[in-house]
Amino acid sequence: MNKLEVCCGSYEDAMNAYHGGAKRIELNSALALGGLTPTIASLELIKNNTDLEVICMVRPRGAGFVYNELQSEQMIIEAEELLEHGADGIAFGFLDPDGKINSARTSEMVSIIHSYGKTAVFHRAFDVCDDPDATIHRLIELGVDRVLTSGMKSTVSEGVQLIKELQEKYGNQIEILAGSGINETNVVDIIHYTGIHQVHSSCKNWRADPTTANDHVSFSYNGINYDYVDKEKVKRMVSLVEED
Repeated sequence: MNKLEVCCGSYEDAMNAYHGGAKRIELNSALALGGLTPTIASLELIKNNTDLEVICMVRPRGAGFVYNELQSEQMIIEAEELLEHGADGIAFGFLDPDGKINSARTSEMVSIIHSYGKTAVFHRAFDVCDDPDATIHRLIELGVDRVLTSGMKSTVSEGVQLIKELQEKYGNQIEILAGSGINETNVVDIIHYTGIHQVHSSCKNWRADPTTANDHVSFSYNGINYDYVDKEKVKRMVSLVEED
């Protein structure tokens, strides 16, 4: 059966995803930065009030995926704390400056996640690597369970051919999760063309907060709007994905 994973940035987002019929979410904070590590409070609220499978992002900052010793130390501790508080998996990505997997850090993180019996997900850091086949071979060797990818393009629609190839060649060794730009208009075609069984979508909409800016001060990143998971979009996506 196909599965929808909803990208959430808060407890509220998760509840909207849950009431929309989603079964799995990726929990983040700061989605405007591409998603950072969520709070323990948001995770606990979700686990206490839903039966969602929750994959937690571990990412200490925006930009890329080459982390120094202090950042890496923080990521390991954050992963352990999230797992202790009920996370069903961890999404992460460690790269070297040359666009290859940082094997030592990845192995350490996978070992920690698996010690809790949970799922190790290598996120879209994959999409800035230099060689898809060599990279996915290395992830398989390191024991990663799932990789989130847009096919090394900005969106899945652009990277659909590579996703199809990855699914055909490696789908029986590692789960391929397609994400970036997947919505109601393209999800069925993407599933049919690639043969993948799971997709990642933000199901996003926008709300206005009038206190975002005035004539003197602005806290804006998209006018006075902020994003949230739209329950109705989740419902429509679930019906398209899981009943396809």
